[in-house]
Amino acid sequence: MSWLFGIKGSKGEGSGPPLPLPPSQPGPEGGGERGAGDRPAPKDKWSNFDPTGLERAAKAARELEHSRHAKEALSLAQMQEQTLQMEQQSKLKEYEAAVEQLKTEQIRVQAEERRKTLSEETRQHQARAQYQDKLTRQRYDDQLKQQQHMNEENLRKQEESVQKQEAMRRATVEREMELRHKNEMLRVEAEARARAKADRENADIIREQIRLRAAEHRQTILESIRTAGTLFGEGFRAFVTDWDKVTATVAGLTLLAVGIYSAKNATSVAGRFVEARLGKPSLVRETSRITVLEALRHPVQVTRRLLSKPQDALEGVVLSPSLEARVRDIAIATRNTKKNRSLYRNILMYGPPGTGKTLFAKKLALHSGMDYAIMTGGDVAPMGRDGVTAMHKVFDWANTSRRGLLLFVDEADAFLRKRATEKISEDLRATLNAFLHRTGQHSSKFMLVLASNQPEQFDWAINDRIDEMVSFDLPGREERERLVRMYFDRYILQPATEGTQRLKLAQFDYGQKCSQIAQLTEGMSGREISQLAVAWQAMAYASEDGVLTEAMMDSRVQDAIQQHQQKMQWLKPKGTGSESSQSLS
Repeated sequence: MSWLFGIKGSKGEGSGPPLPLPPSQPGPEGGGERGAGDRPAPKDKWSNFDPTGLERAAKAARELEHSRHAKEALSLAQMQEQTLQMEQQSKLKEYEAAVEQLKTEQIRVQAEERRKTLSEETRQHQARAQYQDKLTRQRYDDQLKQQQHMNEENLRKQEESVQKQEAMRRATVEREMELRHKNEMLRVEAEARARAKADRENADIIREQIRLRAAEHRQTILESIRTAGTLFGEGFRAFVTDWDKVTATVAGLTLLAVGIYSAKNATSVAGRFVEARLGKPSLVRETSRITVLEALRHPVQVTRRLLSKPQDALEGVVLSPSLEARVRDIAIATRNTKKNRSLYRNILMYGPPGTGKTLFAKKLALHSGMDYAIMTGGDVAPMGRDGVTAMHKVFDWANTSRRGLLLFVDEADAFLRKRATEKISEDLRATLNAFLHRTGQHSSKFMLVLASNQPEQFDWAINDRIDEMVSFDLPGREERERLVRMYFDRYILQPATEGTQRLKLAQFDYGQKCSQIAQLTEGMSGREISQLAVAWQAMAYASEDGVLTEAMMDSRVQDAIQQHQQKMQWLKPKGTGSESSQSLS
């Protein structure tokens, strides 16, 4: 027993008699021995038992009973037994925790499998819905194609019917013309034969009548000449012999010549005065200045214009933020210059065509309370020798403005180009010199605004007269979206909502469509975007029901993009031909 618990007792202590062996089981006959002729008895549960271990345990127990450490060994054995029980309990709890964790893992796996199953079912439902939607769209497209084919077939049949009717009508008309021509020829031939026959029968009478008329005419002429000579001779003789009549006649002719010459000069001076004060020079194409003739023709519009308030300089003008801030400063400075009657500054606006230069010039004049006049540089060269006179008339007319005049010269590089080149004629050179003479100093009567697409061709003297240069670039992404929305509202939404025109608009997201169009129209100018909106309106008017759809807008946008690309392709240099075309422009 001491060996079993790890405790050795003293030698010879606690030894006792060995434990008795378990009794042998009696046989079936009640005896423990079997005879020689009997069958062997079956083995019981003690047949393979080894008693040595029990003997050692009994011996150790006897030794432990007589040992002085028996109590400590017993308490130690109890403690070890408790430790084993606690270890078994902890193992049991660990096993239970593992079982619970396994159950939790099984639940998570089942939930994951269920989620995957639901996801797969959802995906299959979506795929089935997409497939059904695709089939529906395809069926709708097929119906549209079939309807379009039927419409085209009906249109072709109608055209063939119209062509057949037109051919029949043409054949009928040709036949009628042919019959009419034959009848006319027969009538003319009959009339000619009758006239010839009558002439042959009345030839003698006709010749006698002609002879008598000629004799009478000759006699009348001779008598008239004779009478006129007699009257003229007698009158001249009476005039020469009377000296008072001769003196009065000479004085009258002299006074008449003086009166005619004076009236001619006075009329010329009065005409120039009226033209300078009231009329519009021939070089000015458009002006807001009110003339007497315009006031008599349109009194209501003139009164409304006089009573109108100054507008914002950037109303309806879409520019980039930096350029907008700069031109607003120019507008404020010009307005204050007009109020203080100070000297105006000359401005050059350059950039690609269609970027808003002319529109801003008009808005600047209206904002400042000034009149504007627009002239084109291309109108100066064809005037030849009259260009100098016409240029002086423009500035004389500008100096007579009481409100101040903004003189806007569009395409100014057409006649303000460098004088050192040989391409400029003498007449154009003289006109340029007259322009430089009239713009040598700043004026409080007019403000000069030049616009050009090629400012590098200006003469150096023109560059010296420019006080400020403003670059108008192509609109960016945000500016294009503002332009598309503004022109869409002006040409499409307002006519469609007012109901006064034959224009309707289909249901789609207008704002998103305008944003998409602004993204696609990169590189286009404001004028091109305005022309695109006008094309949408014209396309709606050309439709059968007057409805503008999203597909119609997309088709016009694609056409506009292709046209813009073609224009850009034309602008690419192609040797001397492009240089000559640029010089001519």
